[in-house]
Amino acid sequence: MIKICGINALTEYYQLLYLAMSEVELTRGFTMITHKCQYAVRAVFELAKRYGEGTIKVAEVAEVQAIPPRFLEVILSQLKQGRFVDSRRGAGGGYYLVKNPKDITVGEIIEFVQGPIDPVGCTNEDDEKHCELLNNCPFKKMWNKARESLRGVYFTTTFQDLIDEYDESDVVQEYAI
Repeated sequence: MIKICGINALTEYYQLLYLAMSEVELTRGFTMITHKCQYAVRAVFELAKRYGEGTIKVAEVAEVQAIPPRFLEVILSQLKQGRFVDSRRGAGGGYYLVKNPKDITVGEIIEFVQGPIDPVGCTNEDDEKHCELLNNCPFKKMWNKARESLRGVYFTTTFQDLIDEYDESDVVQEYAI
């Protein structure tokens, strides 16, 4: 039981509840990649760039990819459970990619972190029964084409592809004097 004192605490409680419900709705189908998922893709990309070079510290990945370090630790722990990354403790410790970057697709990471890649929930077979227009939906073919297009991009793009396409010389360097 949560003890709530005052109107401000009650308002905060309802705001948190609303955010939690919004997150649940996102798992049924999405049109956007969540920040958590973007961070996961960026973390795997950074580890992929350094594949075979040993471990990389969380702080280094966080700095290079502009990810909040504490959030990155949670994400890397989740990716470790999915056997995408592993870690070593100690002075030379850190995280490393388990598989070769050419063997991991962006789609695998997205679905692991965020769930099925669906533009709307009703294109997911598990959620079809929640559609009010299930047997007479004029949009079903369009939603299915959108889903297949998204999946086609994400599941045919490996992290090695991203590395090969990435040219660090195109990155704008910021200098402070």
